[in-house]
Amino acid sequence: MRRLSLSSRLALLFAACTAVVSLFAGVLFSRASEAHFVELDQQLLDGKLMDLRRALHDVQSSDSEVRLADELNRQVDLSLRITGNDGQRWYDSSARLPEKLPQKPGISTLNDNGTDYRVLNAPLFVDRPDSPQLTLLLDITHHQHFLQRMQHLIWLTVGLSALATALLGAWAARSGLRPLRRMSAIASGVSAQSLNARLPEENMPSELKELAHSFNAMLGRLDDSFQRLSAFSADIAHELRTPLSNLLTHTQVILTQPRPLEDYREALHSNLEELQWMAQLVNDMLYLAKADHGLLTPKRESLQLAEEADLLLEFFAPLAEDAQVRLSREGSARMEGDRSMLRRALSNLLDNALRFTPAEGEVRVRIVEQAKGLSLTVENSGDGIDGALLQRLFDRFYRADPARQEGSSEHAGLGLAITQSIIRAHGGQIRCESENGWTRFVLELPKGD
Repeated sequence: MRRLSLSSRLALLFAACTAVVSLFAGVLFSRASEAHFVELDQQLLDGKLMDLRRALHDVQSSDSEVRLADELNRQVDLSLRITGNDGQRWYDSSARLPEKLPQKPGISTLNDNGTDYRVLNAPLFVDRPDSPQLTLLLDITHHQHFLQRMQHLIWLTVGLSALATALLGAWAARSGLRPLRRMSAIASGVSAQSLNARLPEENMPSELKELAHSFNAMLGRLDDSFQRLSAFSADIAHELRTPLSNLLTHTQVILTQPRPLEDYREALHSNLEELQWMAQLVNDMLYLAKADHGLLTPKRESLQLAEEADLLLEFFAPLAEDAQVRLSREGSARMEGDRSMLRRALSNLLDNALRFTPAEGEVRVRIVEQAKGLSLTVENSGDGIDGALLQRLFDRFYRADPARQEGSSEHAGLGLAITQSIIRAHGGQIRCESENGWTRFVLELPKGD
C-alpha cells in the first residue's frame, strides 16, 4: 500500500482534529439542551402537582372532579392518573394513557407507542401514609424531535467541517511545503556540473531556514570535495606522468641499439629509482585513503616525547649542519600513542622546516604539557607564508610554490597531508601559523589514559 504524502497526512490530521472538537462541542451542547428541557419539565410538573393538590385537597367534595378537569384543561399535553394506596386505579384523565407506568417516586422518562412522556410520581397528601398516588404525564415528543434534529445537525456539521478542514488543510499544507518541493527539485538536479545551486534562505519559513542553511552547507561541502577530488585526480596524473615518461623514454633509448652490459645495468638502476619513487608515492596515497576511511588504528604505548624528538633531531643533525641551521628542543611530556606514526609525522615537519629555513636560521621543537592534553610545536625562522595559503598547506599535492617540481616522494606534496591524518587518528588537531619571521606547526594531542 502506497504511503500517504505529508500533505495528505496533515490534511487528515486537521480533519480528524476538527471532527473531534466539533463532535465534542456538539455532544456537550446536546447534553446541555437535554438537561435544560428536563429542568423545565420538572419545574412545570412540580407547579402542576401543587395546583392539583390544592384542587384535590378534599376528594370527597362534590366539585373536586370539576376542579380537576379545569386544572388539566389548562395544559393540553398533561395527563393524570390517580391510584389508591392499594394500587387500584381511581382515575385516568385520558383513555390513551399507557397501562404500565413507572412506580418509583420522582421524575422519569417513558416511551410508549412512539410517544415520549416525562412522568412524575408523588403522593396526593404528603403527611398521610395511606395517601392516593398522583402520576403526572407530560407529552415531550416535540422536545425529543428537536433533540433528534439537533443531533442530525451536529453530525452534518461535523462531517462538513471535517471535509472543509481537510480541503483547506491540504491546500495550506501544500502551500507551506512548497519550499520542500523546491529543495527536492534542486536536490534532484544536483550533479557534478551543478553543485553551485543554492536555496534562497531569506525566503524560507523560520522552521525551514535552518534546514535550508544545512542543505546549502552540504552542497558547499560537496562542491568543495568534488573540486578537491578533481584537483587530486589531476595531481595524481601529473605526478605519475613524469616518471612514466622518463621510464619509457629511457628504456626506448637503451633499446634502440645494442649496448655494453654496463649501460644496461646503469639503465636498470635508473629505472629502479623511478619505480621506487612511484611505489612510495602510491603507498602514501594508499595511506591517505585508509585515513579517509577511518582505517588508521594507532597502537597505544607510553611515549616520552622529549626522547622521540631528540632521536629525530639527532637524525637530522647532519643535514642541519650542512644547511647551517641550528636545532633545539624545549620541554617534555608523556602521552599514549603509536611510536612509528608519530615519528613519521614529526619527521615530515622537521624535514619541511629544514628545507625552508635559510642559512644561520633555527628550527625549534617545543613541548608544553597542559591540563587536558599537550602541545607540540615545530617552528622555523625564515620567510613567512601568506595567510591565504595557510589553510591549503594540508591539501594533497599542494605546494606553496606554483611551479611543479620533480623530486622524491617526500616532496610530492603529501607530507603535510599524511601528518594531518596521523594527528587526527590520535584524536588531535594540527594548524599552521606564520608571523614575525617564524612559521609554526602546532600539534594539539590528548595525553591518553
